[in-house]
Amino acid sequence: MTFKSETFITLSIIAWTYLMHAYYRGEGIEYRYFKKKGKRKQFDKTHRGADKYWELEKCLDFKDCPLDIGTKNNLKFLIGIRHEIEHQMTNQIDDFLSAKLQASAINYDFYIIKFFGSKYSVSKDLAISIQFSEITPTQRKQLLSTEKLTSNVRNYISEFEDSLTDFELKNNRYAYRVLYTPINANRKGQADRVIEFVKPDSSMASEIERVLIKETERTKFLPGEIVKQLQDEGYTKFRMASHTDLWKSNDAKNSSKGYGAQVSKQWYWDTQWLEFVRQHCKNAGEQYK
Repeated sequence: MTFKSETFITLSIIAWTYLMHAYYRGEGIEYRYFKKKGKRKQFDKTHRGADKYWELEKCLDFKDCPLDIGTKNNLKFLIGIRHEIEHQMTNQIDDFLSAKLQASAINYDFYIIKFFGSKYSVSKDLAISIQFSEITPTQRKQLLSTEKLTSNVRNYISEFEDSLTDFELKNNRYAYRVLYTPINANRKGQADRVIEFVKPDSSMASEIERVLIKETERTKFLPGEIVKQLQDEGYTKFRMASHTDLWKSNDAKNSSKGYGAQVSKQWYWDTQWLEFVRQHCKNAGEQYK
């Protein structure tokens, strides 16, 4: 119980590695290390003679990695934390990492269903985490005292998140945050529910200072707005022609990909496509700078 986050991170990275190996195998992508000897492949071996497979970081950096940018950032963050904690003891880091751990769990179930079907979902077995005690505001302040973080972990978190854009930092795939408030049950059946979702326009919502979870309309972007956004981020050579070539080469207006939608006679892109374009510009190095 003392090393909950450390244990979760270790097992999560193993699980994600297996998942990516299974995906790449299904796609016919070679995910073992090798050297070319003429036209033949010479596979790298461990000391005991087994093939050396890609570690998770290599899986994420592969040019055809299917994960979205928020999920990649989340996993790279956890990999970095693992590097910092695997050779030395840490002190109660759970409260500093819980949003990332929750996001990793949700992301994992999302992609295992996307890649292999709903029958492999783990959500039916691991639907909700359990908090065993109430946390008062005073206790919360004490728990989140940065003095409990070793300097290497504190510095790593600061450096990693400084490298993210504001959009990436707020992405729910990177860190999943939910607000909770205790309520008293006042009707039959309500007392049996750990979580109750409240519609913003309902009578119950008016009694709550904040509506914790509500459906929102996805932000939509015109092509010119996508181009301007990337130019504002420093990719000044990314122009409308670049954007057009990119969406055509990726069949991005295929509705099954979920990058946008046709409204009347105009196509609008959503934030998932903006993330895709941003990652493309990052991967292009100096091409658009």
